Amino acid sequence: MKILVIGSGGREHAIAWKLHKDDPAARIFCAPGNAGTAEIAQNVPVSAENIDGLVAWASENRPDFTVVGPEVPLCLGVVDAFAKAGLEAFGPTRAAARLEGSKAFAKEVMHAAQVPTAEAETVRTEAEARAAVSRLGIPVVLKADGLAAGKGVSVCMDEKDVEAALKDLFADAKFGDSASEVLVEQYLEGEEASVLAFVDGKTVVPLASAQDHKRLLDGDKGPNTGGMGAYSPAPAVTSDMLAVVKAHVLQPVVDEMARRGTPYRGVLYAGLMLTASGPKVLEFNCRFGDPETEAILPRLASPLLPALRACTDGTLAECPVEWDPRPAVCVVMASGGYPGSYPKGMPITGIEEAEKQEGVVVFHAGTALRDGAVVTNGGRVLGVTAVGVGIREAVAAAYKAVVKISFDGAGYRSDIAHRALARL
Repeated sequence: MKILVIGSGGREHAIAWKLHKDDPAARIFCAPGNAGTAEIAQNVPVSAENIDGLVAWASENRPDFTVVGPEVPLCLGVVDAFAKAGLEAFGPTRAAARLEGSKAFAKEVMHAAQVPTAEAETVRTEAEARAAVSRLGIPVVLKADGLAAGKGVSVCMDEKDVEAALKDLFADAKFGDSASEVLVEQYLEGEEASVLAFVDGKTVVPLASAQDHKRLLDGDKGPNTGGMGAYSPAPAVTSDMLAVVKAHVLQPVVDEMARRGTPYRGVLYAGLMLTASGPKVLEFNCRFGDPETEAILPRLASPLLPALRACTDGTLAECPVEWDPRPAVCVVMASGGYPGSYPKGMPITGIEEAEKQEGVVVFHAGTALRDGAVVTNGGRVLGVTAVGVGIREAVAAAYKAVVKISFDGAGYRSDIAHRALARL
């Protein structure tokens, strides 16, 4: 069995790790991969966004199956390109990936499917944005319509926040074409949670719930990031709540996409706010979340590949998906300066020592090999994951492992899973 995993982050390392764990005899390739994937797979020097290069490599090497990790190649149509070349790839088509590629499109689909979400207005100019803020009131949320690596969302609690967000979006054009349209959205109160699901075009199978930590600093302060840590399960997402999310969020959207002639296959990720009046959708992602994947996949007791293949061939209803009841916690270690500019090439030590701990695995995100040594190569560098008998034990094990790892400028939050701990 030859499997290609497209991407270079912690999510892709976690996917490759799970596939390797399920079947050590499988030959896994990662394009382009990182220093962590190099230990269990063969890295291929092709960018995840180089669609032609990926198709050329796959056409020559004929992997039996391809798993696409990041959103950018999905939104660029990598699954369509592979299908045209007679290659099987896991993930939505370009048309279906618009659920993440355009927040305005996602809102339109939600309205058509009668899915609960925040009130929002789509604008094109700063003047229109100011008028929308005035109508919706502060606090308010401003979002770049297109892809912005998880950083195009500004939660504005006062006038000062609004001015800073407007400057980023319009005057400084910080997000380029991704902000050619901007959503001005009602601020929702509640607890955030992530529910991901396998989807085969019609059947929806929710995965174990998770909670991400988007803000850079403890106490959910500081700028938004791609995610500073996650844990699974999220206690706020009870079995009853999960049933509500499946019935009133995930299934209606999947049905609406099928009705439009663009069936959704792959992982559908619903970012939710659990409000007093029930769950409301903040955003959809068209792929495994990052860092949620690093907390969810270590809990997947059944093999991953059969579920992925069932999504692509429409047999998901017949595929069992089973979970380890023990919780998992992932703490992200980031470069100094992230989510702004940061240095690269800082030597990393202590990973092997950290992984000697029972239940701990270190997923590489922004790493590379230089003269045989592991160095930093991105903003989010590592995801240190621990599985424990309870959430308190998992948190303790993760942080015990974190302090064994060091690189110049390393930063991390010290309160991952604080909401779950507070519930105890």
